[in-house]
Amino acid sequence: MFKGSLTALITPFRQGRVDEKAFQDLVAWQIEEGTHALVPCGTTGESPTLSHAEHHRVVELCLEVARGRVPVIAGAGSNSTEEAIDLTRHARNAGADAVLVVAPYYNKPSQEGLFRHFEAIAQAVDIPIVVYNIPGRSVVNISVETFVRLAEIPNIVGIKDATADLARPLQIRAALGDRLCQLSGEDATATAFNAQGGVGCISVTSNIVPGLCAQMQNAWAEGDLATCFEIRDRLMPLHDAMFCEGNPVPVKYAFNLLGRGEPDVRLPLVPASAAARAKVEAAMRSLGLI
Repeated sequence: MFKGSLTALITPFRQGRVDEKAFQDLVAWQIEEGTHALVPCGTTGESPTLSHAEHHRVVELCLEVARGRVPVIAGAGSNSTEEAIDLTRHARNAGADAVLVVAPYYNKPSQEGLFRHFEAIAQAVDIPIVVYNIPGRSVVNISVETFVRLAEIPNIVGIKDATADLARPLQIRAALGDRLCQLSGEDATATAFNAQGGVGCISVTSNIVPGLCAQMQNAWAEGDLATCFEIRDRLMPLHDAMFCEGNPVPVKYAFNLLGRGEPDVRLPLVPASAAARAKVEAAMRSLGLI
């Protein structure tokens, strides 16, 4: 259902408020550069520190610019099932094509609890759901067996896998075939993930080089491995830089270096350190971006 280069959009801030113009300009640029789908209000969009009103507004701003030209997969996760249902319902009513729902963080639910969380959301709101598995942030890992159960729910359509475990997509494929579209949540392993059964990447780096990320995924899909691997290798220093401190601190600094908006983040995140800034600058210079 979804494939290619999907951008996990940052949420630009200016003087403590969402910078609506910078955000909509970013969305328009992404589409112009060939990004295949847009993901507002995820981890990279600082969803934990957005108010409900801001969260709703960012999704709506994205949809206003996209106008159906590319799919919009709105972040709608929470560690409260009822809150996740409310965010999912808003996304559906606003016109999003799907939602991205993260595994509940901090609560540490069992596999049965995880299953029931996603089942409740899917039953409450008729919209395609991409389940987001990121043990490093949520402290729970959705098992292959739980994904097999979730795949029986008609509107659960995909997985964002940020485990960095390249056996996982192949294990899911062995259990389910192509029943769920599998999207990497790790830029550095995006092509390897495709080789193991994936169909694309929900990318942080594509906030900065949307064209190159889309070209790499297009080359993979077309079987042009020489081009795909050449871009992969060129992008690796930038991938490293984007995660040298907590996401989205480095990518917001890079966004600022491109002249597209302020590098502001919200507490408890703090601006990039001098070492992180130097690493981001070096990576961007290696690609001729600054």
